[in-house]
Amino acid sequence: MAPANPQGKRKAAAAPISPPPTKRKIQSGTTSESNFPPSRTPLTDLDLENAVANFFTPASQKPKDRTTWSERSPNDDTPATLLVGRYEPEVKEDRTVKRTKVAAFDLDSTLIATASGKKHSGGASDWKWWDNGVPGRLRELYQDGYRVVILSNQGGLKLHFDANYKGPKASVQKRVGEFKQKCSAVLSSLDLPTTVYAATSQDIYRKPRTGMWTELCDDYDIEDVDLENSIFIGDAGGRTASLGKGADGVVPMAKDFSCSDRNFAHNAGIKYQTPEEFFLGEKPRSFIREFDLAHYPRGDAENAATDGPRVFEKTNDQDIVLFCGPPGAGKSSFYWKYLKPLGYARINQDTLKTRDRCLQTAKEHLGEGDSIAIDNTNADPSTRSLWIEEAKKFGIPIRCVWFSTPLPLCEHNDAVRALNASMNPESRQSLPKMAFNGFASRFKPPQQKEGFQDVTEVPFQFLGSKEEYEIWGRYWA
Repeated sequence: MAPANPQGKRKAAAAPISPPPTKRKIQSGTTSESNFPPSRTPLTDLDLENAVANFFTPASQKPKDRTTWSERSPNDDTPATLLVGRYEPEVKEDRTVKRTKVAAFDLDSTLIATASGKKHSGGASDWKWWDNGVPGRLRELYQDGYRVVILSNQGGLKLHFDANYKGPKASVQKRVGEFKQKCSAVLSSLDLPTTVYAATSQDIYRKPRTGMWTELCDDYDIEDVDLENSIFIGDAGGRTASLGKGADGVVPMAKDFSCSDRNFAHNAGIKYQTPEEFFLGEKPRSFIREFDLAHYPRGDAENAATDGPRVFEKTNDQDIVLFCGPPGAGKSSFYWKYLKPLGYARINQDTLKTRDRCLQTAKEHLGEGDSIAIDNTNADPSTRSLWIEEAKKFGIPIRCVWFSTPLPLCEHNDAVRALNASMNPESRQSLPKMAFNGFASRFKPPQQKEGFQDVTEVPFQFLGSKEEYEIWGRYWA
């Protein structure tokens, strides 16, 4: 079965959005005898004659663009972030034939490459097939009963602007138009009943998250995907740098920019291959993930309450417990599971908004004889010293709980929390990358000599229900 969308998305009901009119012929990038990029191929007299004839041809007689565009939103309360282009050949597909096997592909550096040789496309016509055999292989898959689709992260596109957007809107809108034109040319050249899905934001649609997979299963009414025989092909496989064979002998092979495509296939429960493996038959290269979910099995949530004292035990009549750890390390979950039942009041800057309010609220609780837990990151000694001084003023001990969760795992936890309402009781938004990098740049491991009664290191372990672990146990970041 296709994975459920954790956020109950809704398809936009608006009419399909047509692509911008093509002002000149978009070259398909198929194999030709010329080595020139499409934009630099010399024009022949016949080309000029055809161009003039095309200009004066009535619109009703020009070839129809068979790609229909629409936009999707992850839920009712957010603007559309998924761009969808559906191609229908002139010969209609027999929809009575159920295609339960899915062959899904990334777009850039998998199906196509830039004709100019640049890293990023220079325009709508700056493309060519990644390999000459790509279109033929896709047609073979379709003939073998596969549903062929394209799933692409396109973070450089933006479909809608909010009131606070201050960037150059015209250039962004131009990129969207050029992307549509390029995809229409690619799909037209392929000429198969297929759809391209482009995720433009950091939400449920972006790989390795499975929002696009859910959309394609809904669009093609695939209730029971043949997971065993389905496959995803993409270049982001987490491959490490190595040496390989090239036309001139041994050549260095760069590492992949991420592992998002391999992780997406894991989330969807299907096989994964790189373009080199699938199209060229090359052997798999070694790969590595920043963190591997297999290293974090589910803990015993049922016994979490009784296990609490072995993790943390209250040893003073009144004290301060200061947390230290990056965002997403599990600090708040630790508080609710272990310290709240022991009567500790929570001081949290996400809730109170400023450090001054945290200090003032802490003083009020301490003045009433309460013990408190400082549920903030407290990355460096100077920040921690503020709370050590408060403990001295009140004449009580201060203890430190250090959450040594690796940063990639913290980013994963943050994404799980932000994208799954059932695991986000405080409705927190996802944090930018700089929040994690900022903590890393300031972090100094806490030491008892700073003034703590003791320092307890807590490695990460997921404690939750089986259903929660099934959500957590996918790759989200």
